[in-house]
Amino acid sequence: MEQRVLGKTGRPVSVVGLGTWQLGADWGLVSEADALAVLRTAVESGVTFFDTADVYGDGRSEQIIGRFIAGINAPGVTVATKMGRRVAQVPENYILENFRAWTDRSRVNLGVDRLDLVQLHCPPTPVYSTDAVYDALDTLVAEERIAAYGVSVETSAEALAAIAHPAVATVQIILNAFRRKPLDEVLPAAAAAGVGIIVRVPLASGLLSGRYTPQTAFAADDHRTYNRHGEAFDAGETFSGVDFDTGVDAAREFAALAPPAATPAQAALAWVIQQPGVSTVIPGARSPDQAHQNAAAAGLPPFTDAQLNAIQAIYDRRIRAQVHHQW
Repeated sequence: MEQRVLGKTGRPVSVVGLGTWQLGADWGLVSEADALAVLRTAVESGVTFFDTADVYGDGRSEQIIGRFIAGINAPGVTVATKMGRRVAQVPENYILENFRAWTDRSRVNLGVDRLDLVQLHCPPTPVYSTDAVYDALDTLVAEERIAAYGVSVETSAEALAAIAHPAVATVQIILNAFRRKPLDEVLPAAAAAGVGIIVRVPLASGLLSGRYTPQTAFAADDHRTYNRHGEAFDAGETFSGVDFDTGVDAAREFAALAPPAATPAQAALAWVIQQPGVSTVIPGARSPDQAHQNAAAAGLPPFTDAQLNAIQAIYDRRIRAQVHHQW
């Protein structure tokens, strides 16, 4: 699989990585055996980048990844984790003492002395502009608790604030055919600064898979049930903030543009990979087959200009008014 340098980490990573939120919680239960099978299939399919967080299953996702990495010979795999969502979301909690405690916990969970990449996990907006926060993160690097740091953001403005700090290695942001605002300023600014872009929610929580109808129901413990309007966390994390019925209709149009022999989900991933400045995209997978199919998207040919224009038209006609001004 194609490898791209992940910003200022200097590490080559696969253009399709693996997001592991679903291996912890919030997407329904995934057994440890199934989770390990997903990880194994991803690596066998060429994936060299895993993204996790200390809050996914309260550490379960990190622990499973740690056990998997310890059991295989995979020196080229980069593991990024995130920190900060296990406490009250107030800027005062983003201090060096907490950073040390949080990263120490993740180091134990993952079974490593030094974390490859740690990202602030969508903290309160003022955190991105607080110099003391970056000084504390620099200290973690100096203490060799972490090799590099980045941020995960909800908004383009937050991303731009972080990119302005010279040691920020990466920005993780929602980007997909139904969430295009980062293309306006964030990706160009990141490229100019040498900052890597990690794309999450590339399938708009599954909408872009084309499998859903207006009657589709999700489990009670699935965030696509309990967070549609931002009841638990930012609404933009669920279906990229798009109204479900609108998204289903728009996804039907998008699916018709998928290349021959490609699934709509693969086409959605290929669209992300094609955007200038993207380092890696991190779809989740609940089964080995999903992990394999996601990885295969890296081999699809690029969209033509006509296809890209048609995808843009779907967004402009159905989606833009709902989401572009919000994030």
